[in-house]
Amino acid sequence: MAGPIIDVEDLYHRFGEVVAVDGISFSVEEGEIFSFLGPNGAGKSTAINVLITLLAIQQGKATIAGFDVKEKPQQVRNSIGIVFQDVTLDRDMTCREILEFHGRLYRMPAAERKKRIDELLSLVELDAKRNVRTKHLSGGMKRRLEIARGLMTRPRVLFLDEPTIGLDPQTRMRMWEYIKTVNDEGTSIFLTTHYMDEADHLSDRISIIDHGRIVVTGTSYELKNTLGEDLIYLETADLPRTRAILSRMDTVREIREKSRGIVITLDGDGTKILPGIIEGLAGNDIRVSAVNLKKPSMDDVFLHFTGRELRDAGAHKPATAAISAGRR
Repeated sequence: MAGPIIDVEDLYHRFGEVVAVDGISFSVEEGEIFSFLGPNGAGKSTAINVLITLLAIQQGKATIAGFDVKEKPQQVRNSIGIVFQDVTLDRDMTCREILEFHGRLYRMPAAERKKRIDELLSLVELDAKRNVRTKHLSGGMKRRLEIARGLMTRPRVLFLDEPTIGLDPQTRMRMWEYIKTVNDEGTSIFLTTHYMDEADHLSDRISIIDHGRIVVTGTSYELKNTLGEDLIYLETADLPRTRAILSRMDTVREIREKSRGIVITLDGDGTKILPGIIEGLAGNDIRVSAVNLKKPSMDDVFLHFTGRELRDAGAHKPATAAISAGRR
């Protein structure tokens, strides 16, 4: 049986005194969309730059498509496509010229280049723009062209580093459709993102990465399921007493403080548990000023495993204990 398309063991990378990647290990199965989810500065881009051979391996081992990243970098480069976080298109070249130049770099035969250019411009809906200089393209069009360029050599793995950053919501959703289409055609995809909904919508599996370490890995369902069936958000006038009362209830798994209230993780159906919670608090003269029952989200998952919200990720707070979710 063939091994994973990407296999990483104890990868470590530092810049001076700063540890950017701190001994991470993971694998990506062929044909899946695998995501690194984490804040800026978490080590996502550094890890990708090591895997695509832009940074040398300092410690650890990595293979892509069966090739050792350190020992066979050229074979690795021939097996991958890349869409960088920043736009890297020549402003004065046309869409067709961008793809033509990339094909020539990889010594693709002329007939194959022409056929592939036509296929890719059609795939990313830029055929009508083939002779337009890239400086005249919208942000979404540029990202689509970069995906086409990354696919020019029919790579086995496509790396997408924050592919929708700076795009409007509608364009982001269109980009998701292109990424799904590329994956459906057989290309394995390694995605980095700090957008919860992007990781949730696209990924077969997600690794949450924070401070250079992988905190937890699993499918979206597995990660959310670690928090239980439902969550309840409560605001009361006396949060310390509220916590004390709730902590004695068998159906309450965990209680976390938010900016104004508390979030309760439940063991069971929230619609059946909530009335008992309200009744128990009322019986102790605690008035509930706000309540919300919901299913766990990736935001809740990130908070659970890192001890902080992604939008507050610049602050260094103690991380909670990591509980590894099972793999598919």
